[in-house]
Amino acid sequence: MNNVNRKLTHRQRQALATRKLIVDTARDLFLEQGYVATTIEAIAAQAGVAVSTVYAVFGSKRGILQAIREAWHAESGQRDIYRRALEESDAERRLELAAQATRRQWATSGSMIAIYQGAAAADQDAAAELERALAGRQAGLNEFIQKSLPMLRPGLDAARTAAIFRALTRVEIYEELVQIAGWTPEEYEAWLAAVLKQQFLP
Repeated sequence: MNNVNRKLTHRQRQALATRKLIVDTARDLFLEQGYVATTIEAIAAQAGVAVSTVYAVFGSKRGILQAIREAWHAESGQRDIYRRALEESDAERRLELAAQATRRQWATSGSMIAIYQGAAAADQDAAAELERALAGRQAGLNEFIQKSLPMLRPGLDAARTAAIFRALTRVEIYEELVQIAGWTPEEYEAWLAAVLKQQFLP
């Protein structure tokens, strides 16, 4: 148990456990039945909690959807890896960490992407949430490139470099190489790191 959990009261730990139970249950039901077909009542029944508890914790199905995305970010650890990358003074190591973050992001994203795509197809609010999530990812990658540009090959255009970086780190490339071609996630990470260095370093 980490230091944060040791400081929590018993009731707070129970609340966190209940929250995780509802998120995990909702994720399974969204994948099995679809986002639109799954009701708050069904989530509560499957999780063994009161309907009022689900509403009190998340407010709505979209609130649960946001919690699923946050749980995915925590599981992937990609935000922390990018933060570490920006602290790295060696350009090669910085790009290697970017490749690691991308691999972790897509290796843990399968269920989240499927849920969001299903939700966005039938729910305007969910579609808007997905659009915000994608815009947030793009902004984060642009910021990473902007802060890394002084370490990269002289003469690179910031907008062009960011566009290439976003293209190379798209989920479709991960799916093509890992899910279709049968590469391991580690092979994908090594390939991506090598390509990023080839594209952006002297």
